[in-house]
Amino acid sequence: MKQRLLGTSGLRVSELCLGTSNFDATGIYEKTGVLDQEAANHLVGEAMDAGINFFNTAEVYSDGNAEIALGKALGKRRGDAIVITKVHPKRIPGYDRGHSRTHIVEGCHASLKRLGTDYIDILELHFFDPDTPLEVTIRAMDDLVRSGKVRYIGCSNFSGWQLMKGLAISERRGWEKFTTLESMYSLVCRDLEYEVIPACIDQGVAFLAFSPLHGGYLAGKYRRDQPLPQGTRFDRIEQRGPWAVEPAKLFDIVDVLDLIAANHEATVSQAALNYVLRKPGVCSLIVGARNAAQLYENVKATEWEMTEDEFLRLDALSMPARKYPYEVFDPLKAPPDA
Repeated sequence: MKQRLLGTSGLRVSELCLGTSNFDATGIYEKTGVLDQEAANHLVGEAMDAGINFFNTAEVYSDGNAEIALGKALGKRRGDAIVITKVHPKRIPGYDRGHSRTHIVEGCHASLKRLGTDYIDILELHFFDPDTPLEVTIRAMDDLVRSGKVRYIGCSNFSGWQLMKGLAISERRGWEKFTTLESMYSLVCRDLEYEVIPACIDQGVAFLAFSPLHGGYLAGKYRRDQPLPQGTRFDRIEQRGPWAVEPAKLFDIVDVLDLIAANHEATVSQAALNYVLRKPGVCSLIVGARNAAQLYENVKATEWEMTEDEFLRLDALSMPARKYPYEVFDPLKAPPDA
């Protein structure tokens, strides 16, 4: 599998990053499937054999179960893997609630123990914490880097201004800077092109796209005028929050993905992933899999490239509505002359 530079870190990571939210899953994470330890071991081994060296987890995934399962699955191959884990601001109530120094440090130590490792490649903030000054949080993360327990730091689900504030604090204080930004991005979720992705490109921050199939909506299972598929994550088209999707637009996009997939002897999901891999600023796609067959299908998306005309057709079809000042210029291109 091809690799790409992880921002300015000097690291090279695979174009696909294996997500682990379904490892030993409980509660809400069961919706994406449940892999026991044996299944996790097999999937991680198959992923690494396919060239994936990048793995994504978090302390909140089933209360740490995913970290434990990933650590065991990596085993003796830990040195060949680059692992992201995340500290969540609302995991532990009380004095260490949020991204306080206490939670950052203790959360890191707990993740190290669960992962069965003595270092974390990338420690990310899972969400922005409005109650804790970023100076406090980043100072604690910088100390963890200097101690050797963390190699790089990053953030997830941050807005453009939140990312830039963190980078400015690090620049002013001489502390470790965010190397990665992880966020939802797909053909039906492109609003990050307003601010976040241009900021990542400008600042040399690696952008990691999670849910590039938008929870399965772009996997080819949801079709116009057909019954909803059984056993999938969502039991209805109309969702709320980040999973909201306009049915008519979704089906129009899937129709075009169908045509592109047929041109390349591929699947709808592979075409959807291939599109995101071509977008400016994208470093790696975080994908999940319930079994080796799904993993291999995702891997095949990296083995071909849609044509420029196909890419531009999808790009125009899925373009989010632009409002001022974004209606005046494309944030990913040079500003207009007038």
